[in-house]
Amino acid sequence: MKKNLNRRDFLKTSSTAGLGVVLGSMANIRCADEGPRKLRTEPIEHLVTPPLETVRVGFVGIGNQGSGHFRNLLRIEGVEMKAVCDVREERILWAQEQCEKAGKPKPVGYSQGTEDFKRMCDSEELDLVYNATPWEWHVPISVKAMETGSHAATEIPGAITLDECWQIVETSERYRKHCCTMENCNYDRTELMLLNMVRQNLFGELLHAECGYLHDLRGWKFGTAYYPHDWRLQHSIKRNGDLYPTHGLGPVAQWMDITRGNKFEYLVSMSSPSLSLKLEAIKRYGKDHPLAQTEYALGDVVNTLIKTNKGQSILVTHDTNSPRPYSRKILIQGTKGLARKYPEAKIFIEGTSERHRWADLADYEEQYKHPLLTSLEEKAEGAGHGGMDFIEDYRLIQCLREGKPMDQDVYDGATISAVVALSEKSIAENSAPVEVPDFTRGVWKTRKPLGIVTA
Repeated sequence: MKKNLNRRDFLKTSSTAGLGVVLGSMANIRCADEGPRKLRTEPIEHLVTPPLETVRVGFVGIGNQGSGHFRNLLRIEGVEMKAVCDVREERILWAQEQCEKAGKPKPVGYSQGTEDFKRMCDSEELDLVYNATPWEWHVPISVKAMETGSHAATEIPGAITLDECWQIVETSERYRKHCCTMENCNYDRTELMLLNMVRQNLFGELLHAECGYLHDLRGWKFGTAYYPHDWRLQHSIKRNGDLYPTHGLGPVAQWMDITRGNKFEYLVSMSSPSLSLKLEAIKRYGKDHPLAQTEYALGDVVNTLIKTNKGQSILVTHDTNSPRPYSRKILIQGTKGLARKYPEAKIFIEGTSERHRWADLADYEEQYKHPLLTSLEEKAEGAGHGGMDFIEDYRLIQCLREGKPMDQDVYDGATISAVVALSEKSIAENSAPVEVPDFTRGVWKTRKPLGIVTA
């Protein structure tokens, strides 16, 4: 049945509030304990949908990250950019110009306010709605897309409350539409190679992992990057937790088969004092400026320790307020050895490495380079974040065109995104253990782990 006929059965209403209202009420967000949720849907082991010869895309949010994804999609075969939505008219014009330069039809523009994505979803014949908007909008846009017959892909985190995590799971199951949390670090060179090493049992039985997001964002939080509102700074003012866990947890979850034969059981989080943002505001604006007198909730360093069903431990660190070099930590350890990515990529394998000494991880690349890099490295050259953004977008479109399950589906995205709310809850309760919900409702026991896929 064609999508315009199905639309008659879809709900046309939404409870999405304006961005200003959302930010103004953020202090009232419940950390994680929304109570038991009674779902009216059944879990799907691996969602498979009919293959699409051409993927018709509506894109929402043409900002810093969105513009890169938009350019990637223009380079991928089988993509038709049908519509583009942004609160800024100039970004609509930019996107339309990019399409014309690429020799492709000009997409329809939607820029009548923060909720114009609803009109786009209701009006256009779309197969995929891709959004790279501020965090508060990820779930409302994804839900609207699925309700109106489209698959959804969203920037990270996929959700910022536990209720939102359940909402995307239930909506995906109800409408049998993909909802993908687009974690680009799953496709970074080292992370892909480590996945290949894990699949070939180089490290033996996995014991422990470390990961995180350690990135000095003071200049971004106090700058103009997060236009039209300082929305990321507002999260730092109102919330204390690991607000951005998925860059590290995405790859680690794949290595440890989370939701696919393994699962997170519980976590404990704790936070350092929040000092650096106030000091930065004083340095930038003077001690009498409102931002210099603001109290910031987000601790400068937040550590979360996760226990898996198989007994493994994962240490996740969030540090975006303090002066430091960039790192995602990235360490994987097993019974035969371990490897790390930062500050230098090193490895130790018992019986192969010199006793008590690290070896260079680069020495293993020829043997363990992931096939996705072999097949897509040239095409990905020049794309964002060293090419991993292109590989991520390519795999999304490839799976839709071939009718295959996603590398990271709605259960994976909800699970790693849930750490945001769960860490807030643990910190608020004096670092109490907090159970991690099983979004698969038991299906994790039979779901197949992600294999070594190729383009």
